[in-house]
Amino acid sequence: MPAEGIMLGPGEGERVAGKGLDVVLKAPMDPAMTSSFEVGIQAHYDVGAHVHGSGEEIFFILEGELEFLVFEPVDRSVPDWHEWESPTGKRFIRGGPGQFMFVPPGVPHAFGNPTDQPARMFFQSSVPGGHEHYFEELAAILARSAGGVDQDEIEDLRRRYDIEQLTPLAGGAVPGAS
Repeated sequence: MPAEGIMLGPGEGERVAGKGLDVVLKAPMDPAMTSSFEVGIQAHYDVGAHVHGSGEEIFFILEGELEFLVFEPVDRSVPDWHEWESPTGKRFIRGGPGQFMFVPPGVPHAFGNPTDQPARMFFQSSVPGGHEHYFEELAAILARSAGGVDQDEIEDLRRRYDIEQLTPLAGGAVPGAS
């Protein structure tokens, strides 16, 4: 059993950087059961709605404004998650620092930055495989991409890390977070 925990200041930790990617690993999954990150979200980034078969995630806005969605929609075939509605009438929310989202396993979710300003969030994932490895592989793909990202390679990466994409990525986004 470890004799100490982890204490890090803002921006401290293992930086995973690449084109359009600003992720700082705060705590890896091993020995913990979760991976924790500080993530920069570029303006007009939209990760698209997606789902993980297992694992949980937590999102908490530190700076800026983001939109969040976490529910099973009445109709998954609607191509824009902003138009989704839950059976109880719930729709996406938009907010700033302090906004929180918890994602249980198997529940569709999405986030995006609709503003002209970057945002920062705390992100924690217990998705199997350690989400830090997803970000490491993504950074390597982005580093190799000169003129554009190979979408087949990105789809393969997401599939290997239990990410089923339900709606498209938007705004020229690279898939930077969950």
